[in-house]
Amino acid sequence: MSTGERGASRTVLTYGTFDLFHIGHLRLIERLARLGDRLIVGVSTDEFNAGKGKRSVVSYEDRAAIVGAIRGVDLVVPEESWEQKADDIREYGVDLFVMGDDWRGKFDHLEEHCEVMYLPRTVGVSSTEIKQMLTALDPVHLDELQSAVTVLTKLLTHYRDLS
Repeated sequence: MSTGERGASRTVLTYGTFDLFHIGHLRLIERLARLGDRLIVGVSTDEFNAGKGKRSVVSYEDRAAIVGAIRGVDLVVPEESWEQKADDIREYGVDLFVMGDDWRGKFDHLEEHCEVMYLPRTVGVSSTEIKQMLTALDPVHLDELQSAVTVLTKLLTHYRDLS
């Protein structure tokens, strides 16, 4: 385990939805665990996500259980509002608040409570991209794809007959 600059234990806090858990999530948690002695992960509740216009594929309970089962995670707390972050920092004695660099600048106001860090995201993978790929497999999109293939097949047949 690493220790803080003064030899004291160091508590790290992050938040996320962690939907469709993937290698980027795992790498983030591994990096965060190396930054301190105690890692707290706030997992966004389904209700909080709904308020942000997001819908998770995996339920909060399952996402929290997955995150909590990962080596290096010491505590999982529900993320229920934007405002709770400062309260959680105080309640849990957080030394370092970390988010992905896609949030750069959005949490600088928390520097009055602890150090704030933004880490680069894992390149090439995101839950949003996975969800976008999966929507192509829903029945409406499959019907559209089937129609397009039918039209292309007819066109190819027509042009073959001309030659």
